[in-house]
Parts: sequence; structure tokens; C-alpha cells
Amino acid sequence: MIFGSVQLILFLLFSLVILVLTVWALVDALRRPARAFAAAGKQTKQIWSIILGIATAVAFFTVPPPLGLGAFPTFLGLLSAVAAIVYLVDVRPAVAPHSGRGGRGGSGPTSGGW
Repeated sequence: MIFGSVQLILFLLFSLVILVLTVWALVDALRRPARAFAAAGKQTKQIWSIILGIATAVAFFTVPPPLGLGAFPTFLGLLSAVAAIVYLVDVRPAVAPHSGRGGRGGSGPTSGGW
């Protein structure tokens, strides 16, 4: 039954990766100013916070035992990952230039390029 235990470990790791991804997206959305979402032409900060908050809770409840409850079906965890990926790939890069932070997407003539 070594295959079963390897499968369980991989499934557990996959679930934990989804949980970390949703937490990262939620924390990032909460740290962005609300005006940045409007300036980027995206849904409001409140809507994204609700979507990502629900996604994080669902991801938490899909982590299987022994680390989690495994209370929700696996496909809901995948939907949580989709919500986080949409935020991180589409919304986050669009909102970043309007967030007033340095680094990637910073504003001003010194913000690089090639």
C-alpha cells in the first residue's frame, strides 16, 4: 500500500499549495488601496476581498486529514485555486501600477523597462 500513502501525501501537498495560493492572493488584495481597483478598471476591492476570502475558507476546509478536515469536496478546492489564479494573473498586475508602491509596476520615469 505504498502507492496509497504516496498518493495521500501528494494530495495533501497539492491541497496545501492551493491554501497558500489563496491566502497569498487574499493578503495581497487586502493590502492594495481601493482606488487602485477602480483605476485599473477591475471589480472593486470589496468584491475581490469577498471572493478571495470565500476561496481561502473553502481551500482550508478541503485540506484532507490528518492536517485538515476534508469537509468539502476536492473540486471546490480547485475552484478556490481558479479564483486565486485569476486574481494573481489578471487583477494584481493591473492594480499594481495604481497602488503607489515601488518595485514592479511603479510609476514615474525611472521605472525601467528593457
